[in-house]
Amino acid sequence: MKKINLLIITSLSAFLFNCSETKDLFSIATKDLKQVYKPTETVNLSIENVENAKIDSVIYFSNDIKLGKSTENAVFNLKLEKLQFGIQDIKAIVHSEGEKTECLTSFELVSNITPKLYESKDYTILNTYSHDANAYTQGLEFYNGILFEGTGQNGESTLRKTDYKSGNVSKSVPLSPDYFGEGITVFNDKIYQLTWKNKVGFIYNAATLEQEKTFDYFSDVEGWGLTHNDKHLIMSDGTNKIYFLNPETQKMERFINVYSDTNAITELNELEWIDGKIWANIYLKDVIVIINPENGAVESAIDFSDLKTKNKKALTEGDEVLNGIAYNPSTKTVFITGKNWDKMFEIKLK
Repeated sequence: MKKINLLIITSLSAFLFNCSETKDLFSIATKDLKQVYKPTETVNLSIENVENAKIDSVIYFSNDIKLGKSTENAVFNLKLEKLQFGIQDIKAIVHSEGEKTECLTSFELVSNITPKLYESKDYTILNTYSHDANAYTQGLEFYNGILFEGTGQNGESTLRKTDYKSGNVSKSVPLSPDYFGEGITVFNDKIYQLTWKNKVGFIYNAATLEQEKTFDYFSDVEGWGLTHNDKHLIMSDGTNKIYFLNPETQKMERFINVYSDTNAITELNELEWIDGKIWANIYLKDVIVIINPENGAVESAIDFSDLKTKNKKALTEGDEVLNGIAYNPSTKTVFITGKNWDKMFEIKLK
């Protein structure tokens, strides 16, 4: 499990800033603050008052969201359980004798769940199927028993219908060479497909694969992975963020930061919604993580490096990357493949 441990256990970084550096009278007391916290902890915030000036009140914020107010310089007990994972930029506005002073500090909030690690002995390969070794797989999803696949690379990107048992492609729609195809998902008889850097997505008729419309991204982000639950399209952009989009407007309604109990998990790629959890490939890793969609906590990590060894050598250096997760609701099994893999595997966790 060395690869997973290297992924999950990396060095942490957080930075402490304080208005004392500008020689103000006040600063956030950092003596007892840590760089890293977990949601079960409480942070006690107060103000260093070097000249014992009169403090009327202090208002505290985290990432510009108001946390609360303390009278005079009473200790403010910040419970972390409702804050989002990630860097917490803490701001204190000190009111003193009609003047306001702004003080800053920062710490990182990580998950309190240690991911459960699965190896090859923890899953069963039920079946092995052929897969197009020329398909640079970006998205994979079952819909009404049919396997849909989105592929990438400029000039080679497609949207396909596939017979998963034979590996035969029954229909393929090419994208313009200007577009690098990315993740796909099927929601309410419509196929949604992302592009990498063009900041535009496509919507198709699931029965005919005819493109019906395009949509612009909600922000200046890249398109990587895509899946859905019964309410949202769920999108990754190659960072540790996962976005929940309105299917009708494609606008973001909320997002989560994905964290283990030590650090942010970045380069999240292909996504799949399985039994109320988000499964996510991590780019260039032979690992899939299972994520709590409510708070972003990584609950499990599965080492699929053994599957990669069962494929022929990649056509180009670096192409043979694990990427492709599809849940088949009729069999309740998971299908795994990769970019330019010649095989696809049907697996089940033990």
